[in-house]
Amino acid sequence: MNIVFVSLDTLRASRLGCYGCEKPTSPYIDRIASQGVLFERAYASDIPTEAAHTGIFTGRLGIHTGIVSHGSALSYLPKGGAWMPELLRRKGFTTAAVDNLYQLKEWFARGYRYYMNSVGEHRHIDGRTVNSLAFPWIREHKEKSFFLFLHYWDAHTPYLPPKEYIESFYEAGRDPFDSSNRSMDQAYNHPAYPFFKHHHYDHLGPVTDSAYIDALYDAEVRYLDDRLRELDQCLIQEGLYENTLLVLFGDHGESLTEHGIYWDHCGLYETTVRVPVIMRWPGVISAGKRVTGLVQHVDLMPTVMEAAGLKLEEPIDGKSLWPVIRGEQEGTQERIYLSECAWQASRGIVTRDYKFIRTLDSGPYVRPVRELYALNADPEELVNLAVEMPVFADQLEHDLEQWVARELTGKQDPMRLQLEAGLPFQRRIDLILQQYGLSWEEWNADPKREIFDEAVEKSRYAGEVT
Repeated sequence: MNIVFVSLDTLRASRLGCYGCEKPTSPYIDRIASQGVLFERAYASDIPTEAAHTGIFTGRLGIHTGIVSHGSALSYLPKGGAWMPELLRRKGFTTAAVDNLYQLKEWFARGYRYYMNSVGEHRHIDGRTVNSLAFPWIREHKEKSFFLFLHYWDAHTPYLPPKEYIESFYEAGRDPFDSSNRSMDQAYNHPAYPFFKHHHYDHLGPVTDSAYIDALYDAEVRYLDDRLRELDQCLIQEGLYENTLLVLFGDHGESLTEHGIYWDHCGLYETTVRVPVIMRWPGVISAGKRVTGLVQHVDLMPTVMEAAGLKLEEPIDGKSLWPVIRGEQEGTQERIYLSECAWQASRGIVTRDYKFIRTLDSGPYVRPVRELYALNADPEELVNLAVEMPVFADQLEHDLEQWVARELTGKQDPMRLQLEAGLPFQRRIDLILQQYGLSWEEWNADPKREIFDEAVEKSRYAGEVT
């Protein structure tokens, strides 16, 4: 057998047709979903990218690996623990990746016989680059059992889809630079603006219409869909369709202005932590199956291990999805514990009906200390019930605290350690401001776009911020 394991970075589940989106974003992903199994309530237990992928490949939650943040100097994954590509390599699979996470942390290259770094001259990684590296490798190694990890970044900022993809999602004749449109004001005057100016807004020009940036995201998803169609055609042409387990998953989603988050992936809200997970294996997985129970990222590793005939010798947090796929159980969890520690630090619990969030540090955002949402009645998480239902919120907070204490078993909490060192994305803003003679305190007290833009104009180092 072969395993093609595909990370769709920043792909929001609710932006796909098979997850209920009415826009034409994902005709081919929808087709793949119809050929296999779709998990309606799959969650990224740890976000963002670094923490999410570490959990996926170890089958362990961040509270156990210690990887709870992104881009932090504190993060390190010791060698010797279960790591999916390494286990598969020992089993006899030829292992390969088209990925660039090695640029972030060295452990993401572990276990691969072939590691094709997809990073280029520019920050934005095009899915065509991923395919151009993957397809020749597939053709060369199709006679062997292989595990191939592909990491597509098209849905990640900056959203730069080919122009022909935009017209399906943005009203014809509408001007995204109309100065009378004020819908970008909140984004441009947000405390995180210095970061996003350099990493996103400067790539797009002086956009005034927030709906245009939403349309760019949808266009990126549609562009990604075409790249996955090309991948599937390659598998079919090389005679690998029948004997390949194809796994598609998002590492996290994306907020498109919801909860004051402007085209980014922080916050333990459904827009970010509910991710697409789709699996296809002809003749093994029944076509058109949908799973409604709770599952999580760390379940993917033991699922792949079982498919490959591998038994794990050490305990992990994830549970195989095969009993769920066979209809023997509804999901793998009754509740899922959530964590983030990059832009802000918070933990949460999601159950069948509710979500509770406890924020430890809101970073550049404004957050209540406690949030409680009734997901069925309020899927957009607009009504915080923490004050209206204090007893229930108290119980969930107690459950969360007890879970953290139980899982740590006396060890130091990696989230607390990160907070002592400072939130890494907060530090990024600090460094940008310092290069233009501004302080975080000064900026945060009055985060107006004009203040920062004027500082940039005055600085002879403008354009050198990284």
